[in-house]
Order: sequence, then C-alpha cells, then structure tokens
Amino acid sequence: MPKQVIVTGATGNLGKDVVKKLSELGYGLHINVRPGKTDAYADNANVSNYLADLASAEQAELFVAEAITNASQIDAGVLLAGGFAMAKLTDTTDADIEQMLMMNFKTAFHVVKPLMKHFQANGGGQFIFIGARPALVPEAGMGSFAYTLAKTLIFQMADLINAEGKSKNITATVVVPSIIDTPDNRAAMPGSDFSKWIPAADMAEGIAFVLSDTGKKLRQTVLKLYNEA
Repeated sequence: MPKQVIVTGATGNLGKDVVKKLSELGYGLHINVRPGKTDAYADNANVSNYLADLASAEQAELFVAEAITNASQIDAGVLLAGGFAMAKLTDTTDADIEQMLMMNFKTAFHVVKPLMKHFQANGGGQFIFIGARPALVPEAGMGSFAYTLAKTLIFQMADLINAEGKSKNITATVVVPSIIDTPDNRAAMPGSDFSKWIPAADMAEGIAFVLSDTGKKLRQTVLKLYNEA
C-alpha cells in the first residue's frame, strides 16, 4: 500500500511543490482545506481533501481521525502551515504574539497531538516540520520577534517528540530554509539575488528524502537547506 501522509499548508507556495513531488512518488496525501478551496487538487487522484481550520483543536482532531479512517493508517505528517510577520520586540503586541503562535505553532500542535496517539498505537511514524533560521540564529530574528519566538517552539516540540518517540519508532525532523524562492518572497524583496535562495522544489525534494526508506533512519534531524543565502 502506498505511504499515507497528512500534509498541512498544502495550498501554499511550498505546499504546492510538496504535493507535486509526493504525488509523483505515489503517496496518498490527505490535506486540510478552507472553505472556498475544497476543489484544490481535484484533478489529482492521490489527494484527499478535508474541510478543517487547524486553528481549532476540535477540527484538527476530526481531520486526523477522518484521514485515518479513510487511509486505515497514516505514516507521516508533513506540517507546512504557517505565516510570517515583521516587528521588533519593542514594536510587538500581545496580539502579534498570539497570531504568530496560532499560525506557526498551534496549527502544528493541533495535528501532532492526535497523530502522535495514532503513531503510538500503530508502530511509529514521522513528523516533518518547517523551521526558520532566525530561531537558530537570534541575530537574524530581531526584526521578526513574534514569528521567531513561535518558530523556536517548533524546534522544542520536535525535540520532545524525539525524546518521547525514541523507543517507539516515532521521529520528528525540522527542515530549515534560508529564504524560500516563492513569488511572494520575490515581491517582498525585489532587490535580492534570487539565485542564492532555496527553490521550493528543492525543499520538496528534501522532504521527500526524509520520508524515504533511507530518510526514515535519520534521528533528531535538523536539515538546513540554506543554499547561499
């Protein structure tokens, strides 16, 4: 049976490349969509859509449960959903922090919690998260305080998953880009040398490797895809 993978953020710039790559590999993909996007990937037989807002723990839990029911077993969760905002510490509000925590941490946690239970009951599984270089290099995160803070929690969650899953064949990998080459990023930074950024397709290749039979043997992995940026 093809590997069955939950993918969040599948309709975003990175998500589109990840869905394309994993579909080419024959994986069964289970994605959450918002109202108005329920026809996403309608022409892709490898993709199953589920209406769910991951800001809601209840909807996320139902999404995971429905995916498990339809697939019998989920092998991995590729959690791409997130968002970005600029603001230095002194310009950051409580609302900014809550927004970034919701977009970058809670949307992942709401899927991780039920999926972790499934992995524990079914012999293991993989989590793949998208990190951020500012969470590893504080000097790079000074202008995006709330975002960097939220992304730091992703690394901590991965560490805790790896600690708990060590004897249960459950692993968490964080893939860390420098700057992903997307239309949105090009529009935001028009004077940059785009050749130094990491193409979204290369990010998808990295994720596919982690999901491969060889990649499954990786442990406590932080995969830095920086290119020259």
